[in-house]
Amino acid sequence: MRSTLLGIALLCTTQYVAAQDTMTYVGKTLSNVDYHHGQLKPAVGTHNIQTFRANRAYPERAGGLNFTYNHQPFLAYWNNTYYLQFLSNPIGEHVAEGKTSLQTSKDGYTWSDPEELFPPYLVPEGFTKPGRSDKAGKDLYAIMHQRMGFYTASNGKLLTIGYYGVALDAKDDPNDGNGIGRVVREIKKDGSFGPIYFIRFNASFDQKLAKFPFYTKSKDKAFVAACKELMDKPLQMQQWVEEADRDDPLVPFKRPLKAFAYYTLDNGDVVGMWKHALTSVSKDKGKTWGYNPLRAPGFVNSNAKIWGQRTSDNRFATVYNPSEFRWPLALSTSDDGLTYTDLLLINGEITTMRYGGNYKSYGPQYPRGIQEGNGLPPDNNMWVTYSMNKEDMWVSKVPVPVTAAVEGNVNDDFSQHAVETFNRWNIYSPLWAPVQVENNALVLKDKDPFDYAKAERVIVSSNKAKIVFTVTPKQADHGNLQIELVNDLGQAAARIVFDAEGQILNKAGYRMASLQSYEAGKTYRIELTANVQTRSYDININGTDKGTRLFFQPVSEISRVAFRTGDVRRYPDADTPTDQNFDVDDADGMDNEAAYAISSFQAEKLN
Repeated sequence: MRSTLLGIALLCTTQYVAAQDTMTYVGKTLSNVDYHHGQLKPAVGTHNIQTFRANRAYPERAGGLNFTYNHQPFLAYWNNTYYLQFLSNPIGEHVAEGKTSLQTSKDGYTWSDPEELFPPYLVPEGFTKPGRSDKAGKDLYAIMHQRMGFYTASNGKLLTIGYYGVALDAKDDPNDGNGIGRVVREIKKDGSFGPIYFIRFNASFDQKLAKFPFYTKSKDKAFVAACKELMDKPLQMQQWVEEADRDDPLVPFKRPLKAFAYYTLDNGDVVGMWKHALTSVSKDKGKTWGYNPLRAPGFVNSNAKIWGQRTSDNRFATVYNPSEFRWPLALSTSDDGLTYTDLLLINGEITTMRYGGNYKSYGPQYPRGIQEGNGLPPDNNMWVTYSMNKEDMWVSKVPVPVTAAVEGNVNDDFSQHAVETFNRWNIYSPLWAPVQVENNALVLKDKDPFDYAKAERVIVSSNKAKIVFTVTPKQADHGNLQIELVNDLGQAAARIVFDAEGQILNKAGYRMASLQSYEAGKTYRIELTANVQTRSYDININGTDKGTRLFFQPVSEISRVAFRTGDVRRYPDADTPTDQNFDVDDADGMDNEAAYAISSFQAEKLN
């Protein structure tokens, strides 16, 4: 009887879900968590750019910020400028003190040092929470925790928002609705900031003890109007639900689901998203929701943020971690904002977590793009921000229209149309291992002991291909450049290496075999003719035949070529312990810089 009732309930649920305007993934591609890249095809031309690299011992190398827990970024475009807001704690999540910083950029590639937006806030001594007997001591600082970073008002004011929560211990929840309150300030066109005000207090806090005035005390009537306009919009207020009083009348849907995001469909309906890929649809701009949020059918997502937006070609995209882990960072697209059909890679890298800390998770996570109303970048591409390992800040530029394939032969010459050529490549560019165009070449540099530069060129998927490129190493006594022929799943078939001892090697099974020596400053033209049927490739260097070499791994096609200044990374994996409670050796250190210039690249599909 019980099984019959359960079957009826499941049938009814299925019919109910099918009747809704529900965000659904119908594609067949799934992510493989055994690989950091999930074995997903990349979105062609995606550029991953690190904006902030944490450093505890040498804060001058991190713009003066020595906090190593950095997370939860937000993005806006206003006044011809990109704005990136993120929060920080000294070491771990929910362990005070907390602050919020801002970075800016004119082009999305070069970012300012972080500036303090909301400083550490000392919790009044004796503060406690309902149901708890412990109280704040005289040196307890608040925790910054916000799910909304920016609001652009109709009068042109750009507001930035933060929240001061309280964690009475490392396991306490600072966004339980029993904190201090939410703060706001204006970002001005000249780059300066207006005064900090509280815009909403928690009922648990004695407002007479507030260190900042309430926003209505401002003499700037336009600022006050912008704040009131913000609080009059249900979709904006829904982002406040976790930290707000549980009965706050400003918040329309009071169930404290996490990390709300939304976008608007062609018919005016709003698709809402929460952690775990929960979703619902509102027909009245967020005042009410058509059904209790449910897991979007087909979407795979754990306790991590999901982002969605309309793209400049009037399609839609979601960005999230399609696994029970926080890797890879992937993208799915839709024609109508409801039915999603593909799954492509944005960032499939995980750098070393240099600093241990409370609740720090591995991987590129917590993506946020530019919310509706917060600006449209002039390049019409999709920009998203996220943290890596809850430690470093990144942005990604995804070209629109989004595609996983290229057509025709490749003939890239960086001395001609350098920007256009650069935009065809996929890059992974840390601050200490940048990928950029310099002196008519694509240059990969690396002085990062824990990360690498990577540039990847998607080519027409081929069973047989001729690939030609030029490499100029700037040194021969240190560094490591690895060139790989890669298939659709991200598996390498062949690897050529410029090693740290002045040798060009190829991977022959589990051994490395020497091809020849190389010299600093000399250009090497390397020609590869690969054949997946014979599992082999012919190699020629500067006109000299180096023979035929076997693939070290069989593949069914070659679809891209990768250049990387470091070894393959496989840590962490699905069995790695959840929490890292240690710092790695010399976590703050820097290597001697190595550099490699790629001036040209050709790829031809052979019959």
